[in-house]
This record gives sequence, C-alpha cells and structure tokens, in this order.
Amino acid sequence: MILTEESVRKIKEKLQQYPQPKSVILPALTVAYRQVGYVDADIYREISHIINIPTVEVAEAATFYTMFAKKPRGKYLIQVCHNISCALLGADSLIGYIEEKLGIKIGETTEDNLFTLVTVECLGSCATAPMMQINQDYYEKLTKEKVDQILEDLRSKA
Repeated sequence: MILTEESVRKIKEKLQQYPQPKSVILPALTVAYRQVGYVDADIYREISHIINIPTVEVAEAATFYTMFAKKPRGKYLIQVCHNISCALLGADSLIGYIEEKLGIKIGETTEDNLFTLVTVECLGSCATAPMMQINQDYYEKLTKEKVDQILEDLRSKA
C-alpha cells in the first residue's frame, strides 16, 4: 500500500461529495499526487480499489492530464517556457545552459534528486521572457547569471 491512511480517508470523503464514483478519479489522483509526487500503475490500482472502478479508467485519466507526473521528480521541478516569446528571446540557449549546468537533459533528474528539467509550451508571462517556473515560483527576464543565482539559492535551501 502506497497511499497513507490520511490520503485514503480524503479519497473516501470525495466519494460522498460526488454522485458517481467515476467523478472522483481526478480528485483521487490529485490526493495521491500531492502525497507521493507522481502517479503510476500501483497508484492507479489503489485508487481503483478505493473508489471501485476499473483500473484502466483511472489510468486513462492520469495519462491524459500532463499535470500528473508519471515517475518521481526532483525536489525542484524546473519548467522552462519555450513558446514563441521565450524562444525569440533566448529560451533554447537557456535550456542548453541549464542542461549543461545540471548535467542532465530535458526530462531527466539530477543524481541528487534535487532538480528535474522539463520544457513547457507557455507559462503566461510573455512580456517577461525568457522565463521559467520552479515548483510554484516564476523567474522572469532570465539570463545565465540569474539562472546561476537561482540554482545556487535553491541548492543552499536543500
């Protein structure tokens, strides 16, 4: 069993709030994701058992939504925008710089499990490009020097 008693309780409470068990899939995935940091086949089975629907239906929902990581990520999820505004203002070279600085490629996690690097289509901050989001924080008008300082600050907090 991966989910804690607290997570199971929260999911069961959701069953009381919705008329159809199928409606609880996304709230249940959210509870699991917040506890574990990702969702996978084992978690799909647990949720399926708790809300009494086929595992495949849980998996279908989880794989449709990109907000649910499917494998463990680092403590800090670095999402670099590479859409048009950011791309025009140097996002590609910034991504390459971060890859080199951390010794990983897009989609990978550092050996110390501190950083995971991904690219995203848009973070809604085109006027402050290039930009990235790390966990819930935005970092805008990025330069290599700013990236160095941000990564150094995060390492010191770890």
